[in-house]
Amino acid sequence: MTLDWRWELVWTILPRLLSATLNTLLAAVCGYAIALVLGLVFALGQRTTFRPLARVIRETVEFIRSTPLVLQIFFIFYVGPQFGINLSPWVSGLLAIGLHYSAYISEVYRAGIDAVPRGQWEACRTLNLSRSRTYFRIIIPQALVPSIPGMGNYLIGILKDTPMLSVIGVAELMHEANAIGSEHYRYLEPFTLVGVLFLVISLPAAGLIKWIELRLRIGLGL
Repeated sequence: MTLDWRWELVWTILPRLLSATLNTLLAAVCGYAIALVLGLVFALGQRTTFRPLARVIRETVEFIRSTPLVLQIFFIFYVGPQFGINLSPWVSGLLAIGLHYSAYISEVYRAGIDAVPRGQWEACRTLNLSRSRTYFRIIIPQALVPSIPGMGNYLIGILKDTPMLSVIGVAELMHEANAIGSEHYRYLEPFTLVGVLFLVISLPAAGLIKWIELRLRIGLGL
């Protein structure tokens, strides 16, 4: 058995896949940005002194974590219009990714905040700092350092989950590879290139996360 690899097809389809790669990167970056912000909201909301709100947020996070991403994508895109929420495939996909991963990232934030020494909290109370200044000037900067590896892992996870957006017609990398395979009746080359492109994206991203963690440790003197 020989491998029927066609380089002429590779050079023909590569520009299309590279263009789709930009869409994949855009979806991953935007979804990750939403997850970072919403995850912090979830993490702080669970620490509020108003217990009913903290309980609701906690149950919401658990519900999001316990349901698959593809179901959330379908729900936002197909069920949303029944409630008057009409979103494009792109917006629906970004919101679904951001919402899904915000639940996981909120737990990373929570663990990082819990890792801050109790003495830091007591010092803030002694100085009579407001709750917002305590969190955003003292606690969260210290909590970020132990949180960076976990947050970096979820960035890689988002990159690998972007192909799920193809189920609602988002023209990301896997969607384009499927289209190419259907046109040329060949899937070896497009799917192999997709794997290579994801590898090319993921490895530098992992290195960037490690560099950011190192810079944070140096900046905070840890």
